[in-house]
Amino acid sequence: MSKINFTGEIKRELVRNGFENACCKTAALSAFLRVTGSIVRSADGVGFEFVTESEGVAEYFIGLAEELFGAELQIVQAGTDRRNGRGRLVFRCLSERSLYILFELGIAERDGGTLSLRFDIGEYLLENECCKRAFIAGAFCGSGSCTLPKEDGSGGYHLEVVFSYPSLAEEYLALLEGFDILAKCVPRKNDHVVYLKSRESISDFLALIGAERSLSSLDALSLQKDRRNRINRIANCMQKNYDKSVLASVSQVQAIEQLEAAGELDSLDAGLRAVARARLEDKEATLTELAQRLGVSKSCINHRFRKLIKTAEELSEVTHE
Repeated sequence: MSKINFTGEIKRELVRNGFENACCKTAALSAFLRVTGSIVRSADGVGFEFVTESEGVAEYFIGLAEELFGAELQIVQAGTDRRNGRGRLVFRCLSERSLYILFELGIAERDGGTLSLRFDIGEYLLENECCKRAFIAGAFCGSGSCTLPKEDGSGGYHLEVVFSYPSLAEEYLALLEGFDILAKCVPRKNDHVVYLKSRESISDFLALIGAERSLSSLDALSLQKDRRNRINRIANCMQKNYDKSVLASVSQVQAIEQLEAAGELDSLDAGLRAVARARLEDKEATLTELAQRLGVSKSCINHRFRKLIKTAEELSEVTHE
């Protein structure tokens, strides 16, 4: 499953499930705008806008802004991102309620007459466990993505959420740690990326944000990958055993042909002659198959071949003296 497909599946599930309480909706909207939004200024005042690739996600969070604050957002740009070829939607809120919304979401504050951004998460946004989960989910809806191994088994598991500010990324890490999910953070150009690399941690993340269907898809893919890996291991083992069998057969045939060319084969005891003839008649037969044909044990066949090879080696030493 591709990165875009599975990421979209998770986000569609999250907005389809929604958030039950007003406090959770506020936390989710705050997280979403923090990772997708920016402050805009114009002659009409100060407002904000956000960018997203998903029309469904945009529609849901616009609905939250309208429900919670009576905000009206307008689409100001719709096109394709030149860098990745994906859709790009820009929505803007520029009204007399814009600043109030930013203050209520803990994104901006006024110190005296100066308006400034807040780079921390206000504690009042995360008073309850449900609000923390909602904040985590809202941030993923905004800038999260998830990559799974490809159908051919290549690639690996990777889930990430991208932040513009390191302090916010660190607080997100702490939120996840509070739920026993240990993520890591790395800088990427001007951003800071919180990420998970194991199937188990990604499963825990999806369970935490309530993406149960996506979790089921992940589990099904993991079972398929484990089954494929198991089949490959068996096939590789069988191939190695086959290769060893082929090499052993070549050595046996060479020894028998050497003894036959020297006129020594007929002088051997009946048991050695029987196994030698059987090998020359079927050079690809396994020891088990030869043992069944001759009515002896596999260890007996193996012992006779070792004796044939040793006899051929001794003959070769005598010839070269």
